[in-house]
Amino acid sequence: MSRTTRNLLLFLCTVLVGTTAATDVIGAPKKKAARKAAPAVALPLIVPRVDPHAVAVDTATVVADAGRWLDAIETSGQVAGLAVAIVKDDTVVLERVAGYADWNTHTPVTATTVFRLASLSKGFASALAALVVGDDRLQWDTRIAELLPTFTLADIEGSQRLTVRDILSQRVGLPSNTYDRLLEADEPYPLLVERLKEVPLVCSVGACYGYQNISFSLIGDVTYAATGDFFYHQVEKRLFHPLGMTTATYGLDGLENSASWARPHRRIGDRFQSFQPKENYYRIAPAAGVNASIRDMEEWLIAQMGGRPGVLPMPILDQMHSPQIPTAHEQTTTPWRRGRLLAAHYGLGWRIFDYAGETMVFHAGAVQGYRGMVGFLPKYRFGIVMLWNSESPLPSGLLPMVMDRYLGLPAVDWAGVESSSTSAGVPTRRAN
Repeated sequence: MSRTTRNLLLFLCTVLVGTTAATDVIGAPKKKAARKAAPAVALPLIVPRVDPHAVAVDTATVVADAGRWLDAIETSGQVAGLAVAIVKDDTVVLERVAGYADWNTHTPVTATTVFRLASLSKGFASALAALVVGDDRLQWDTRIAELLPTFTLADIEGSQRLTVRDILSQRVGLPSNTYDRLLEADEPYPLLVERLKEVPLVCSVGACYGYQNISFSLIGDVTYAATGDFFYHQVEKRLFHPLGMTTATYGLDGLENSASWARPHRRIGDRFQSFQPKENYYRIAPAAGVNASIRDMEEWLIAQMGGRPGVLPMPILDQMHSPQIPTAHEQTTTPWRRGRLLAAHYGLGWRIFDYAGETMVFHAGAVQGYRGMVGFLPKYRFGIVMLWNSESPLPSGLLPMVMDRYLGLPAVDWAGVESSSTSAGVPTRRAN
């Protein structure tokens, strides 16, 4: 099959199967009213495989193309503010900011403007757990009941088997996003943890995947029990400070006390309007509590790709990035996943994708006017991180476009930035 034919097939499939937003949005999916439209037609899709000889020798062309795509996103009117970085090895090869931290005051986004990370926070929780495991204060297979004896699930016997590995790999057995709606309704985290025993399990503990925020945050209680120190203190001391993440914080107070911070925005007509962030999901710090700037996230990305072994040694990274449970449905949630993923798993606080034959470590996050994505190729030590302060899914397609260009895969306009569709926006839905 020629490159032209393959690109045409990919384009047709993208158009016919439709588009959806990235996963890892905080909160349970909301039902949407049915739309009267012709049914989508799915065509067979051949996922290409990376030719090692086609991988970029240097990043100059990748950075140039990424800059052009970012120009289109910036002028699209679809994003309030945006910060993006591309990292190769231990070097930041692109750092780009655009738009406003606050449209009401026209305060611009800078490289040290702090954004809310939402579910990107989960990677910090798994990293701390890995460090505590490295201290021999905890094991991946330590049972939660040994440290939190009052905790239980509806399956009492199963709850006795629940391990640290289970909660970090999202295989507790609970229905997806259990009690997120109650958290949004201001129910306190301790009460929600207590009420988990009322929820019937959908499978045995450890047997299936179900994305969680409440039960994931048990890792904060576990690390406190193991170390005698508060979870966020440990992250600050063992990750933020040694990595030079000087503007990274936890909680709403941490966000609002930052020298520069991005307000969340909602779209009103052809304008954006900033609004006050809510505290709800900050109450589950391990799952959604981190705030950070793009400058902070550059350091985090370098460390996750093995560039800071004194803080995060390779054995720890290998554990965090190892597949734990299959998540096959993740291969179909967006056009680029349908067109690029051969397999999908959840690791320990990270998603592990087979991206056209290469391992990609990934996570996305979104909460109340903030979105973010990070993805990297451990083999090539190449990655991208993006943070933005509005709910447009438009930038989401940039990540696979950058990955495709670096890996020498067929070019597909996943973000719709090389056509007139950019100004019209991209359909979206809430997902787990």
